[in-house]
Amino acid sequence: MKKEFHHVGIPTAEKQPDETYLSDAKLFVTDAGRSEHHIEWLRFETGSPMPYILKKTAHVAFTVDNLDEALAGKTILLQPFAPMEGLRVAFIQEGDAPIEYMEFTK
Repeated sequence: MKKEFHHVGIPTAEKQPDETYLSDAKLFVTDAGRSEHHIEWLRFETGSPMPYILKKTAHVAFTVDNLDEALAGKTILLQPFAPMEGLRVAFIQEGDAPIEYMEFTK
């Protein structure tokens, strides 16, 4: 299974420029592709259903060719979902570290 580094996601309480709001997750997120160092900032609203570890711990994200295959045998933190058209993501946990897998479907 091919995996390529995509970004580091860092939780923050501070509003960031050009945030996108994901209403189902009660989450504001920036586009890591616009960051020189591939940083994605995550700002969670009170009552966000996202796992506590994602709200408090940085994560590393990788693109994968097949999300379902990449998840096989892993400890799944957050089941696959589509935060936007053309993208499926899921989070696994390796020790105390959350890891995001991203499959671009377009």
